Amino acid sequence: MPKLNALVAGSTGYIGVQLIKLLVKHRYINIKFLCGNSSVGKNIKFYDKSLSKYKLPKIIKFNKKLLNDVQIVFTALPNGEAQDLSKHLSKNHTLIDLAADFRLNKASDYLKWYKQKHRSPKLIKKSIYLLPEINRKDIKKYNIISCPGCYPTSILLPLIPLFKKNLIKFNNIIIDSKSGYSGAGRGVHKKYKDKNLYESLSAYGVGFHRHNSEIDQMLKKFTKKKFQFSFTPHLSPMFRGILSTIYLDLENKITPNTIYNELSKFYKNKKFVKVLKRDSLVSTNNVINTNNCYISICKSKYKDKVIILSAIDNLIKGGAGQAVQNLNIKFNFPEKTAL
Repeated sequence: MPKLNALVAGSTGYIGVQLIKLLVKHRYINIKFLCGNSSVGKNIKFYDKSLSKYKLPKIIKFNKKLLNDVQIVFTALPNGEAQDLSKHLSKNHTLIDLAADFRLNKASDYLKWYKQKHRSPKLIKKSIYLLPEINRKDIKKYNIISCPGCYPTSILLPLIPLFKKNLIKFNNIIIDSKSGYSGAGRGVHKKYKDKNLYESLSAYGVGFHRHNSEIDQMLKKFTKKKFQFSFTPHLSPMFRGILSTIYLDLENKITPNTIYNELSKFYKNKKFVKVLKRDSLVSTNNVINTNNCYISICKSKYKDKVIILSAIDNLIKGGAGQAVQNLNIKFNFPEKTAL
């Protein structure tokens, strides 16, 4: 079959570069345009030398005329910019957004959490927040696909099956997540210039991190019960990877083995989610440079509690890999293509 032409907007950030590294290996995709602002005129190999062996277009500034020559648009842009670009799309385009522009169902929620007015509110209903292992069957109806954030991916994959079956108590969910500093983008060194990124661990966004909004929104789809969770992210002295530790209270007569059996059953035929043997100690090193999520169910010293470990690569399963996975599902490509 002929290749589909793709445009990547925001091609030089950590996520954008990772996306290109996947797409150059995709047998059904041709990278037609790479777009940026401060990087116009540069070669992408300037940002990652491993791309030197591929013939790729130089980085140019986006203009709407470029859309005449592509079918797929990937956006890894600062929040808000994909909303502007989306106004120029036709029904023949598929937009796959790796930022937060279409993750929330209400423009008012976007204003609340991202402190800016949504610039394409009419397109929110025409978009889908797609976590492929959970709601992939709905993808065909939409041409704007919003990829989940990296932290929510690591958190929602273990939690949603348990919410669906009411196996846990909903009033005291504690989530402790640690991410490599690449999750904060290339500006992280300037933003945290007074902190030693390579030797220190820092909590941030305590109580009010933006990803609270999409975690809450997604979990509400799977229960009518009220629930409470506390989510605290941390910046770790490593480049990539996320490890989320989730502390749960079990419903009566539910055991850690029940949790293990349910998650194993739910993800039995899912290609990128691996439920490990009980009490396995998961490391980010297990998933680096893969599109996998590794989940481990661990016993607590208390019989009515369980601890779940969830590890992903924030740049792949939490970003570019999930975007490619959604692309493959949307266009009926083999799901593991380029992954």
